[in-house]
Amino acid sequence: MNLNLILLQAQGGQGGGGMLWILIAIFVVMWLLMVRPQQKQAKKEKQFRESLKKGDRVSFSGGIYGKVHEVAEHTVDIEISNGVVVTVEKNMVQPVPEQPAAKK
Repeated sequence: MNLNLILLQAQGGQGGGGMLWILIAIFVVMWLLMVRPQQKQAKKEKQFRESLKKGDRVSFSGGIYGKVHEVAEHTVDIEISNGVVVTVEKNMVQPVPEQPAAKK
């Protein structure tokens, strides 16, 4: 069905009040499909960064992998090779993606 046809049908006999309900419904659907999943993802990332501890495997912005060496309030020291430790912002740290099992 055409959206204009739906709006015209909703408007007929109700003096435009039906159109208000349709606009509210569109807003609710957009919120459920766009804003809510982003909020869930942001919450999940925040929990991950707060739970970082020494020895966790992580990656960061440039795709570099390493182990957490030390955690500070706003930064994380990551060992990317034996004896090579870099300091990065906590916001740049991501969990290591799950590797699928190798096929034999």
